Amino acid sequence: MKSTLDIECFSFLNRALESDMAPVLIMATNRGITRIKGTNYQSPHGIPIDLLDRLLIISTSPYSEKELQQILAIRCEEEDVEMNDDATLVLTKIAMETSLRYAIQLITTASLVCRKRKGTEVNVDDMKRVYSLFLDESRSTQFLKEFQDEFMFNEVPVSSGVGVEVPAGSTVASEEKELEKMDSSDS
Repeated sequence: MKSTLDIECFSFLNRALESDMAPVLIMATNRGITRIKGTNYQSPHGIPIDLLDRLLIISTSPYSEKELQQILAIRCEEEDVEMNDDATLVLTKIAMETSLRYAIQLITTASLVCRKRKGTEVNVDDMKRVYSLFLDESRSTQFLKEFQDEFMFNEVPVSSGVGVEVPAGSTVASEEKELEKMDSSDS
């Protein structure tokens, strides 16, 4: 994805950082050495060198499995959800394969499923149940692509007349024909 900030934007940000009421500027990028938009110069992250020299660069990396498990355990504690070790492992695996945000959202829903079955501790079956009910981004996208022809506003062919083509014999089709007859008799 190309940067949306060009050289003029970077110039504005540079001036803003010099003012008495300087804002805190946070930028996120995963670009390598690339062209600065609006110029023919290349620099790290596509950011002009004079601005880059003023930034504090914080390197980030994905969470490890152990870190994800600790984060999820803390979140369970904050939400007062008791979860057995096997369910925690399943939730950690889900977080690794999808996203941490999605896994955190499953904690509350798994707790509700557990309460409904009158349990005291979320187990693997509860996690499987909520995982099957609520889709993550990639499964949702896959579902939409797979069934896009069956959805309501999928590209419907438009007739040369007034509205959308409809099957012959339907009440809408007969009403449309009557309207066309009335229009032709008026002219």
